Order: sequence, then structure tokens, then C-alpha cells
Amino acid sequence: MSITQSPHTFTAPQTQEAPWARWVLTGLALAFLSLFLLLPLAAVFSEALKKGWEVYLAAITEPDALAAIQLTLTAAAIAIPLNLIFGIAAAWAIAKFEFRGKSILISLIDLPFSVSPVVAGLIYMLIFGLQGWLGPWLREHDISIIFAVPGIVLATIFVTVPFIARELIPLMQAQGTEEEEAAIILGASGWQTLWYITLPNIKWGLLYGTILCNARAMGEFGAVSVVSGHIRGLTNTLSLHVEILYNEYNFVAAFAVASLLALLALVTLALKTFVESRVAQKISR
Repeated sequence: MSITQSPHTFTAPQTQEAPWARWVLTGLALAFLSLFLLLPLAAVFSEALKKGWEVYLAAITEPDALAAIQLTLTAAAIAIPLNLIFGIAAAWAIAKFEFRGKSILISLIDLPFSVSPVVAGLIYMLIFGLQGWLGPWLREHDISIIFAVPGIVLATIFVTVPFIARELIPLMQAQGTEEEEAAIILGASGWQTLWYITLPNIKWGLLYGTILCNARAMGEFGAVSVVSGHIRGLTNTLSLHVEILYNEYNFVAAFAVASLLALLALVTLALKTFVESRVAQKISR
């Protein structure tokens, strides 16, 4: 004999922690965050402004710093739209269709998470460097990839590939295919279905993934460091410029430029919190 119980009549037991336990755990979490996150951020801005606003503004507006800012923005401006297109296409294919090699595609998307960025940079050196596989052909045609902007863009794309796709895949899988199928039955084309059905349903997840992708692109160091050549004023991104200034014992300027990356992190956190709140509101409705 089997006994079935309606899920509506079963109430899971709720754990009741002692008040002191909640206070202790909350205090430990706040202490950890203060020690390892808030204090380092405060130290960055404190050191950046140590000699006043004039020195700070001079450090972030000198030609090499401006070139580093421009290159960082350029690399992000190229990498993010490409990852946006790839992320939507890959997530749509993985979530909506069954095909051979699906697991391989998912593994390849996750590859940048498991491979060190330095290794990724070395791979590009092996392929596009002067002594690499394509080096002689690139030299003959006067094409520069390594120690030039294209190499930095390629390295940035590699490390940011998973962020948008990985955000969209579970979201599309949870939504299912009913709405898309209904639109197609009613005569909508594939592009119309994507534009009017799929994209509106994933807009907040898409924005969330784009924010994370942008933060990763602007803060990347390892892969970009290998392929950039550290040419001051030409191939230095913000993170590389901070390293050079610090190695030259120009600490105030180094922290001033680093504060720009810290501000980017804070803006990213604010946008991330906003998007998460909108998603929570949508789910609660």
C-alpha cells in the first residue's frame, strides 16, 4: 500500500537559529568584507589622493594614462559586441536545440574559466608571434597582431567569452520553447521570433552578462600582459599602466590610475545590484 501526500498539506520544518548565532555570523561576514574588500578600496583612494587633487588629475590625464584609457575602452568596445552576438547565438542553440557536439560546445564556452589567462596569451604568441605558426606569413604581409592592438583585442575576447553565454543558457532553458513555437505557428519568421519573443524575455539577463563582461574586459591583466609588449602609450591598458607606474615607484600615479579601475568596479556593482533587483521584481510578479 502506498501513501501519497499532497505537497500543499506538507510543511517543511523551519530551523530557528539563536539570536546570538545570527549576530555572530553577520559580524563575521561584515568583518571579512571590511578586511578584504572595503579596506583595500579605501586604501586605493587614500593613496591616490595623498598629494591632493592636482596631482591626482595630472596622473590620470597625462598622455600615457589617456592612451591606456583609450586602448582599454577600444578593446572593450570591440570585445563586448562580439561576445554579445556569440553569447546569444550559443545560448539559443544550446537551450533550444539538440545536436551532436552540444556538450563539447558547452565545454569550450567554459574553457576560459579553467585556463590561466597567461596560458591564453602564450597560445596567441604561439599562433601569431614572429616565431609562431602564422608569424612568417603575417610578417610578409606587414600585419601586426602580437604587441599591437589586435592581439590585445583577441586576448580580451578570449577571457570574456563565457560571461554572456553562461548567463543566458540557464535563463533560456528555464523559459522553454513554447512561446517561440507559438510565434512560428502564427507565421513569425526566425528573426521576428528572436527580436520580439526571445530577446525581450532575456533582456535583464543579457544586460547582467554584458555588465560582467565589460568589467572583466576592462580589468584584464594576464592575457593582455603577454601579448601587449608593454609599449608605453601604445599597447598598455589601464591595468598594465598601473603595473608600470608601480614598478617605477611612482606610487601616487599608480594608485590614481588604479582608482579608475576601482571606480569601474563600484559602478559595475551598482549596475549589477540594480539588474538583480529588477529580475527579482519580475520573478515576484
